[in-house]
Amino acid sequence: MGIVILLVMAAGVAAMLSRKLPTAFALVILAVVIAFVSGAPFTGKNSVMDTVLQAGAPALAATMIAIILGSWLGKLLDETGIAGTLVRKIVEFGGDRPTVVGLGVLAVSTLIGTVTGSAPAAMLAGIIGIPAMIAVGIPKVTAAGTILMGIAAGMPFELPVWQFFSSALHLSVPEVRGFMIKLFPLALAAAIAFVLIETRRRGVEHAWAFKSPVAQKSRPASRRARLGDAPWYALLTPLVPLALALGLQLAIIPSLLAGVLYALVTTTRPREMNKRLLRTLYAGFEVAAAPVALFVAIGILLAAVQLPGAIDALQPLVKAVSPQNPVLFVVVFTVLVPLCLYRGPLNVYGLGAGIAGVLIAAGIYPAVAVLGLTTSYNQVFGVADPTSTQTVWAAQYAGVGPQQVMARTLPYVWCVALGGFCVTAALYV
Repeated sequence: MGIVILLVMAAGVAAMLSRKLPTAFALVILAVVIAFVSGAPFTGKNSVMDTVLQAGAPALAATMIAIILGSWLGKLLDETGIAGTLVRKIVEFGGDRPTVVGLGVLAVSTLIGTVTGSAPAAMLAGIIGIPAMIAVGIPKVTAAGTILMGIAAGMPFELPVWQFFSSALHLSVPEVRGFMIKLFPLALAAAIAFVLIETRRRGVEHAWAFKSPVAQKSRPASRRARLGDAPWYALLTPLVPLALALGLQLAIIPSLLAGVLYALVTTTRPREMNKRLLRTLYAGFEVAAAPVALFVAIGILLAAVQLPGAIDALQPLVKAVSPQNPVLFVVVFTVLVPLCLYRGPLNVYGLGAGIAGVLIAAGIYPAVAVLGLTTSYNQVFGVADPTSTQTVWAAQYAGVGPQQVMARTLPYVWCVALGGFCVTAALYV
């Protein structure tokens, strides 16, 4: 039975890779088939209808709410001009120094990456940041990669990501936060190394006729009105939820709500607040629709692979191929890094979530060790996967192919994954 389930999983991966089915739909079908193969009844206890579909669909509800709030806050950063102002200030400071501009845009991307992820984060940092980098001679591939590396550097502190791993792996938020704090320096070091090394590949053509608005001389008040600059105190918005969740250890959803409230109060006149609040909330729902649907499907898949029949069938097979020696653990999972690309089986926002559930339910590794695996792979997927929305957008906006971005960034994020595996093996294996 375990071999049959693995074959079903392989068929699901093939369907996602070939684009025969959207990822969310493929995961739901995969979950139902796994449940039936593992001997689950149609209804009742540990059943397809009641356990997998009914209980599984809302299993990650807290993550979905966090995603919606993060998307709402991202929309506010966009509409209020906070994100654009941050990037323009960096361009003004960097002038015509490519490395300084690149590091500055990287810093803003990291900050935005703590608020929201995927394509919205890439757009917030990249709409101004990518043209600015190309204009000072940074190659197009490097400009796109800088945005993505920055977002990935901020990902360890992205609160919806904390909530996802907490819910999916049945860990407390402090446990997730503890590992993310260890992962952050690795991601940040790789991002800085990327900018310092890759900006030396100086571009010779300035394909973007980019003129920094900051270069236009005028009085501060009229400049703000023309550019839509946010006031300086509003620029602290991305730090508000992070300071509350990380510094004061406030719960994730209240921290995100506080960030939303701060952005509104610091940028919006009282008579306009109601309209902006509703407009950005509805726009945030549009942005969040795709990831919410995906998290519904992931919850269903997790419920299926954690059925008693599935665990009994898969445990011997998974245990036989899972290294227990710490050194072998690092070597094997480092070699397997490419399997998280192209929506592969180790992509945590796909079948990888199911594999993580099996590793925990079958007692192969402690849940916190599985956290180390999945978050390390997520650092690779978030930057180098040519099928991820943020990679596609950044590459296309810069005028290059997603595969070119993958080739340039993969060595750096592979090193981040290696570092994450070493930390995991040293502490939890």
